[in-house]
Amino acid sequence: MPPQPIYTAEALTGPAYQLRYTWSGWPSAGKFPPPPADTVFHGLDGAWEQDGLRRLEQNWGPEMIQFTFSVKPHVSPTVFAARVKGRLQHALRAAGVPTAFSRKLGVRTIGDNTATEVETYIRKQVDKEPLADPRFRDFLRQFTVLNPDVNLDQPTASNSGRYWYNLHLVLVVTQRYRLTDETSLATLRDWSLAVAKKKGHAISALSVMPDHLHAALRRNINDSPQEIALGFLNNLAYGFGQKPIWQNGYYVGTFSEYTMGAVRTAGGDDAEEKQEDGTGWP
Repeated sequence: MPPQPIYTAEALTGPAYQLRYTWSGWPSAGKFPPPPADTVFHGLDGAWEQDGLRRLEQNWGPEMIQFTFSVKPHVSPTVFAARVKGRLQHALRAAGVPTAFSRKLGVRTIGDNTATEVETYIRKQVDKEPLADPRFRDFLRQFTVLNPDVNLDQPTASNSGRYWYNLHLVLVVTQRYRLTDETSLATLRDWSLAVAKKKGHAISALSVMPDHLHAALRRNINDSPQEIALGFLNNLAYGFGQKPIWQNGYYVGTFSEYTMGAVRTAGGDDAEEKQEDGTGWP
């Protein structure tokens, strides 16, 4: 009988997140109609928010429609894609402008930092740590892993389109207790890589520090950010003899080779950005 998970979605007390996805759709033939009336979008926004999606930006053209959403962590990319397309098609049909979408679509995670910036930040964790003994700093370097074979700019292709699904995951040791022995730190490093491989993820950068862990990953598109975080929380705790070594939460954020500046409209709605505190809407 498998062990019962220590960390569950219902019991999490400190998750933080900043998750933004773009959705791009194309017509199956011809061109898209002009955007519908604001009343249609009011109804769409209400339905999307019930799904865990909040529309931030919109670029509606005759040959492509693109939205940017703030997304809650229980929503996977495949569910996100289905909810955006399904509700949009239904709303256009109800508004008297039925529209056929191409089967192909594009979903991309996006954030305030590029993939290069996130990977560099993780790579420099040891250098920025305030340590009195340079020998311990040199010791810690062996627990930072950089994998040049993992290209986060490459999408995951599926029957429904292409997905760029990159996440920055941070876990914190309970009570900020510092793990300083080689066995513990090596266990976290090696088990993190093994968990990623088992779950269908790919780690491009990993830094195991005495009291926290950073990872930049390309993720399995069927798994939500929360499912992924819980997978690491529980599997790494199992590697320590099924002990609750982590704080009961996580941080997870999205990124890609582009930043939010690539999708923000001129004079965009800053009110949405001010709500991004990780406690409710990201």
